[in-house]
Amino acid sequence: MSGESAPLSQANAGAKFADPHVLIEARADGTRILRSGIPLGESYARCVGEWLERWAQETPGQVFLAERDANDEWQKLTYGEARDRVVAVAGWLCGQNLSAERPVVILSDNSIEHAILALAAMHIGVPTCSISPGNSLMSRDFGKLKANFELLTPGVVFADPVEKYQPALDAVRPLYSGVVVAGRNSDVLGDALPFSTIEAEGRGKEEQVMTAFRRITPETIGKFLFTSGSVGAPKAVVNTQRMMCSNQRAKELMWPLLSHRPPVLVEWLPWSHTFGGNHNFNMVLRWGGTLNIDNGKPVPGQIEKTIRNLREISPTMYFNVPRAYDMLVPLLREDEALRKSFFKDLEFIFYAGAALPRHLWEALETMSEETTGRKVLVVSSWGATETAPMATDCHFQAVKPGVIGLPVPGTELKLVPSADKMEVRVRGPNVFPCYWKQPDVTAKSFDDEGFYMCGDAVEFVDVANPTLGLLFDGRVGEDFKLLTGTWVHVGTLRVSGIDALKPVAQDIVVTGHDRDTIGFLVFPNVPQCRALASELPSDAPVEAVLEHPAVRNAVAEGLAAMKAKGGGSSKYATAAVLMAEPPSVEDGEITDKGYINQRMVLKRRDALVQNIYAETPDASVITAAKPA
Repeated sequence: MSGESAPLSQANAGAKFADPHVLIEARADGTRILRSGIPLGESYARCVGEWLERWAQETPGQVFLAERDANDEWQKLTYGEARDRVVAVAGWLCGQNLSAERPVVILSDNSIEHAILALAAMHIGVPTCSISPGNSLMSRDFGKLKANFELLTPGVVFADPVEKYQPALDAVRPLYSGVVVAGRNSDVLGDALPFSTIEAEGRGKEEQVMTAFRRITPETIGKFLFTSGSVGAPKAVVNTQRMMCSNQRAKELMWPLLSHRPPVLVEWLPWSHTFGGNHNFNMVLRWGGTLNIDNGKPVPGQIEKTIRNLREISPTMYFNVPRAYDMLVPLLREDEALRKSFFKDLEFIFYAGAALPRHLWEALETMSEETTGRKVLVVSSWGATETAPMATDCHFQAVKPGVIGLPVPGTELKLVPSADKMEVRVRGPNVFPCYWKQPDVTAKSFDDEGFYMCGDAVEFVDVANPTLGLLFDGRVGEDFKLLTGTWVHVGTLRVSGIDALKPVAQDIVVTGHDRDTIGFLVFPNVPQCRALASELPSDAPVEAVLEHPAVRNAVAEGLAAMKAKGGGSSKYATAAVLMAEPPSVEDGEITDKGYINQRMVLKRRDALVQNIYAETPDASVITAAKPA
């Protein structure tokens, strides 16, 4: 075991967070190199399996994972039970001729069996890959899934329930030669092996499993994670054990509270993405905490399950994407019992994936203070699938929403002038070595100093006081110029637009490339729009709700407020369109985490863009309200 229990010399062990500390190297060409003032050191785990081994010995009765069964009852798995089941499944995997060329692929949602299989594969040095269920269940031609399988050529494929994934499995069957394993919720097995069978067959092989476990090195591939496809085609990112373990060591140095209060999460974020699968899952495992798998999601018809879970379980920290907070905040306002349960034990609220609009930030702070007498800390981070994922972290009270913090211990940021932005690049032990089987793409992703070029931009909150942190400044490729030559910063404008058009706007796509003015394509918060149009029947079509004068007036007044703030034509939109059709996962408009792909929306909905700029726009286009 590696010495991860050593006292924190860089931070007050009794404090919840380390003080912000950054070192800056300024170069003559305007480039800056940023490093954390807290050294990472070498005392972190060799592999994630060491964490499971530790807690199975030290706290075998502590609940590791919990999920609802078919009867809606919580089923719990302790660390001792998890280790026993992981070793059993790993024993079966040892006989399947698996390797990096024949990994374990998981097609299903988060579950206890999903976790056991992934940990079992990594326990013997075999990579695992969780693929977004949307690639299997929301696709017409399974194009993404076929591309995934062509890259990976898996030796074992897990699906639960297997009959639900059967059309997808049939579509990719020529692309792999491995075994299909069916989860416990499966009714029709076909040729698949039940999970219980592989677990039973693998028992009695612990010596073989632990021999393979001892051969794992920090450079061993732990998992493949596919990029979201928000920029270009999805790629399989190699995640080594070093990447994941060094990232959690950095988290430990910035969040000392973890050492004396293991996390309790209520969590839906998919393990097919690095936020849920690396940042959160690994943090729970690293500290012997508890992850209650949330069977809800931030979409109509599913958010109710999340609310039920949060009424029953009080998390110590809560992680989500801004889209989810947009749905959660109104429900917290309406439900006192929910508020009390949610805020009771909460150390902080964490958002990532996109900037959090100010009105949501302020609402969370206000409700927490009214409920508990203390203002909850709202924090964020920044990184990518390629950085395991944390490259910066806001482990301090931010002065405003959107602060992503400072570089984490061991990670260097390179800020390079690009047009009127600062492009950010990353180097460190948390950075991926390559895209699997794509050497040409890999080579183009690093600069001549070995910094990963992710295409994002950042800026200082205050250049004169760098410890206030960095602000995410959007993607370099998303920004554009108006015909006046003025740059439009899409990321910043999107967030200010959501704030101005509250409560109607849930997300915004910015138009105006090579135009005179800016427009907004608005994905509406339908429940909030229905509240504004309260006299309509509860089952009124979405189109009718969006045409209601109260909804349209809220948008018009928001547009007018943005213009009244001043700052020039790049700071406000002159027109907006409310879209009844939600963003499409199948067409790449949105990821599983709720990140809107601006480029794909603009391409797919070009007719709406053309209407905004038509000489005589139709009635769907809303313009700024005239002052009274």
